[in-house]
Amino acid sequence: MIEMFVTGIALDVRNNHPLVILNDSSKKRALPIWIGHAEAQAIARALEGFKAERPLTHDLLINIIQITGFKVHHIEINDLNENTYFSTIVLENPTGELVPIDARPSDAIAVSLRVECQILISEKVFDDGTIPTELEESEDEETEAFKDFLQNVKASDFKLGGSDS
Repeated sequence: MIEMFVTGIALDVRNNHPLVILNDSSKKRALPIWIGHAEAQAIARALEGFKAERPLTHDLLINIIQITGFKVHHIEINDLNENTYFSTIVLENPTGELVPIDARPSDAIAVSLRVECQILISEKVFDDGTIPTELEESEDEETEAFKDFLQNVKASDFKLGGSDS
């Protein structure tokens, strides 16, 4: 498994669809994952350290996990099949046993940011889903522009709107 870090949220201007961008520690590879608008907002709020007056959905999930004596150990993005990513939230029970829970990557990432646990991806996802972030001479202008965008995107570039309370 390879550790990744959330770089930020981006907007695919072709279809107005948000992406969460993960980078490896060297920042030489990026994993863009298309996600829903609500999940993008939840991830952006976590990146900004936003604390709601009342628990939002991911906060509620974490509260339930913790009150049962479990904790979030790490998350895994472990498969890519027909352009769909599959992930797992790995919980640790009170005796130290790891318990995998199937989750959408966007929800798993939103949870991981709130509890500050590792985001791991399988070698298959790394090989099949990531793109290089360093520019090569042979790449077209659109690819170069996207890579430049990935290297410079941050959560504060996106305005958060609406309320979930």
